Amino acid sequence: MDIQSILNNKELKAKPKVEAISKMLLDKKITIGELIKVAKVSKDKEKGTCIEAIEFATKTKPDIATPVCFDFVTETLTDEAPRVKWESAKVIVNIAISILISWTKL
Repeated sequence: MDIQSILNNKELKAKPKVEAISKMLLDKKITIGELIKVAKVSKDKEKGTCIEAIEFATKTKPDIATPVCFDFVTETLTDEAPRVKWESAKVIVNIAISILISWTKL
């Protein structure tokens, strides 16, 4: 199953969509770059789901966030949709926590 088919699946609610997409990220079946490409051309609801999947995945494994991911979520902080902004902020927090943890190990 690919990202778009999960997003378009009317039988799945938002949470199972997020879980499925984040699992694909964590299992390396898709890259974060592929997910961002889909999110960029999606409507607000689907974009929010994509970013929430990134948030969920970066909470578990923050090192999957790339500079492209960071740029994308910082850009979407100014989006009109509240969910998009909120999920983007949570991704940034996950990245920041990861950096702070790595600093404490120095």
